[in-house]
Amino acid sequence: MGSGASALREEATASGGGGLGELPESCVAMVLMHLEPKDICRFAKLNRAFFGASSADFVWELKLPGNYQRVIEKVFGDGDGDGDGEFSNVMDSCKKDVYALLCRCNSFDEGTKKVWLDVDTGGICLAVSAKGLTITGIDDRRYWKHIPSEESRFSTVAYLQQIWWFEVNGEVEFPFPAGNYSVFFRLQLGRAFKWFGRRQCNTEHIHGWDIKPVHFQLSTSDGQKAVSQCFIKEPPGKWINYHVGDFVVENSNKKTTRLKFSMTQIDCTHTKGGLCVDSVVIYPNTYKDRLKRF
Repeated sequence: MGSGASALREEATASGGGGLGELPESCVAMVLMHLEPKDICRFAKLNRAFFGASSADFVWELKLPGNYQRVIEKVFGDGDGDGDGEFSNVMDSCKKDVYALLCRCNSFDEGTKKVWLDVDTGGICLAVSAKGLTITGIDDRRYWKHIPSEESRFSTVAYLQQIWWFEVNGEVEFPFPAGNYSVFFRLQLGRAFKWFGRRQCNTEHIHGWDIKPVHFQLSTSDGQKAVSQCFIKEPPGKWINYHVGDFVVENSNKKTTRLKFSMTQIDCTHTKGGLCVDSVVIYPNTYKDRLKRF
């Protein structure tokens, strides 16, 4: 698409006339509204008319989630103290700036969750950190500890050394736009570290995951349920997204959707350990085949 914009610019110059530069911004905007965000930004470089049209509110409002106002309210507060007035500031911005803001990783719930707009699909993505999950035994350093990680969106992960009863639960309530979504646990066997600038993996504590499968569960506030299970046996040192299940949001007018999810291996006949829990991630269903590992 970028080469197409260059060709149009060269054609207009060769014709000796104003060409595309004489088109009214309103007409240009009517064309841009049918393009993808990346292409809109490319055509904005074509000339002044395209640049002005690329900032039109009605062009970018079509690229935002249908309930983007509720998403902004959830993430930035309602302007009455929760977000220190951020909600009002964001809503007063032009729609292009609102779109750009939502495409960033925005933290909320005391930094335990992040949400962003995927630039390729326009869908909402959400991540819940290990510190935002309820992990059995997390306060006992004989079993678990939080360790820093450059490979996490949250800069820290929960590392399991050894435990008999493995249970991780989580819950999130969010105004998801209408669509199909998939839920994953982001996990890694072993503990990654740097040695003379090279990534290494400590496999010292890895054991017990090949004896019995791990069970995953997902439920929603409107009665949807999903269960799955698998053995955690991927190569150590590799982050894997383990698929929990899918859910559907049919109505964007619904204020919020509440999700509950869990990961358990509570067979106390053996211990298990050497596992890093980074986060739970929720993506548009179109990502499932790209992320699913079993």
